[in-house]
Amino acid sequence: MSSGRKCNNCGSADIEVDNARGDAVCTNCGSVLEDNIIVSEVQFEENAHGAASAVGQFVASDSRGGATAYGKFHVGTGTESREVTLRKARQGITHLCSQLRLNNHCIETACNFFKMALIRNLTRGRRNTHIYAACVYITCRTEGTSHLLIDISDVLQICCYELGRTYLKLSQSLCLNIPSIGEYNRLDRSI
Repeated sequence: MSSGRKCNNCGSADIEVDNARGDAVCTNCGSVLEDNIIVSEVQFEENAHGAASAVGQFVASDSRGGATAYGKFHVGTGTESREVTLRKARQGITHLCSQLRLNNHCIETACNFFKMALIRNLTRGRRNTHIYAACVYITCRTEGTSHLLIDISDVLQICCYELGRTYLKLSQSLCLNIPSIGEYNRLDRSI
């Protein structure tokens, strides 16, 4: 595929640009003229079973620097797997918060904690319900609601100790300074 340019080494106009590999090579002398070319087109490849998948790497609009992992595209929907994960998390957190009678501010705060955990890969290897519950509990503690860990474990019918381990892991890994439950009681008495 000739691009209309000339090679800097030999002067040949036979330049092959391969968008899948992201490079431009002179077919006369073999010099690589460009590599890591960024393209804005979507290409698909078909595997042996006939399923289509997108070729390339997804770079999110909120990413800093280069992409760190290959994006997984849902062919036909046009969404990236991270967006699907965040949407499912919002649904799970909203459902839990509605059962606990928490307001929209708490839902937004818990979703932000989930997004922080997702960015730091703290959700891998853990059950979604545990992560949602831990994010809601962190929100309850930071907002000073009267909900306890056992209240959340009762609503979800999950082990309180497992939920506690997930909560501790998230709060320590996110470096959150979460006040203890007794601090709220002291604050209430002083007011």
